[in-house]
Amino acid sequence: MIHIAVAVVLILESCSSGSTNKRDLKGEWRSGDGQTSLKITNKQFIMNGDSPRPEDYFTKGDTIFTSFEGNQPYSKFVIVKLDEHQLKLMYPDSSVIEFAR
Repeated sequence: MIHIAVAVVLILESCSSGSTNKRDLKGEWRSGDGQTSLKITNKQFIMNGDSPRPEDYFTKGDTIFTSFEGNQPYSKFVIVKLDEHQLKLMYPDSSVIEFAR
């Protein structure tokens, strides 16, 4: 009986493709052209720029919502592809950027 319960939990977890695993998302990412770097920690989303500032974030489904110090409106980044070595994000302006670790 325990084996069946564990098997059901594992199957349900593997089939939940609609949610993003923060563990896979965390890390330091660099765009293909090398001009943009992105660092994602447990609580912060930091993108390089003229004045990189850490933003708070949370995920819902395949979307990352960021905000500076909890202020709204949130910026939305859609995760198009995510695996151990590649991250493809659709920015709020609908441009798609590919990142690699």
